[in-house]
Amino acid sequence: MQFGCFTQARLFQPSGTKNGRPNLKQAMRATSAVHRRCGGRAACFLYICLRQFFAVDINQLIQVIAVGALPVLFAITVHEAAHGYAARHFGDHTAAMMGRLTLNPLKHIDLFGTVLMPLLLYFATSGAFVFGYARPVPVIARNLRNPKTDMAWVALAGPASNFVMALLWAAMLLGLRAGNVMEPFLVLMAQIGMTTNVALLALNLFPLPPLDGGRVLAGTLPPQAALTLARVEPFGFFIVMGLILMDVLDWLWMRPIMGATYWLIEMLLSPFFR
Repeated sequence: MQFGCFTQARLFQPSGTKNGRPNLKQAMRATSAVHRRCGGRAACFLYICLRQFFAVDINQLIQVIAVGALPVLFAITVHEAAHGYAARHFGDHTAAMMGRLTLNPLKHIDLFGTVLMPLLLYFATSGAFVFGYARPVPVIARNLRNPKTDMAWVALAGPASNFVMALLWAAMLLGLRAGNVMEPFLVLMAQIGMTTNVALLALNLFPLPPLDGGRVLAGTLPPQAALTLARVEPFGFFIVMGLILMDVLDWLWMRPIMGATYWLIEMLLSPFFR
């Protein structure tokens, strides 16, 4: 593992990445292949994960889980909880009534998205990219005081929480370095936490439903345009997948947004860590 620096507008440059960013194309090709082979069935996905599991060094797996489990779980659970808290603030108490306003990961874990997908992507990309998701927090738009604009704020709460967490992990990393505390476990955990949250922020801000950015965009468009955008939602996953496979999303969205986020983190933290 190499350490980036603030002057390079990035703090983390893991091996197996392209120009300091995760190789999204490789990772999502693996995800697409799983969908084609499994037809969305969790049992088949589990079978593939188990095959990958027995093909790798068990010590490597233990190390990855020990270091990366906490920051990755925290990133996706806080992201979902933030949606619920924002929804409650704007008048929808559905998440609260269902017990989802909590940072307890067990309330948000999805077997496929939180456990199986990250494992397979880790092995399929040799650790270059890991991605997952939690169970979506239920939000009923008609319960919001101003459904159109409030839904945009509810959607924005998730990426905003990822930015705050990325900032905190970056502060932890720089604090360790400033104090000459270079314990590999803690340093790597901070790196994973920062990079995971920056990647989640960038991907979720892409302006296409069902991603958060699509809902934010819908909240700012005129009613007819918002309705047209909403009709795209059933095909959103496949559109995003196509853009990734063509390297469009990586080059034209993920890299600029992640770079801008690292730059903003630099601006906010550099006065405290010179």
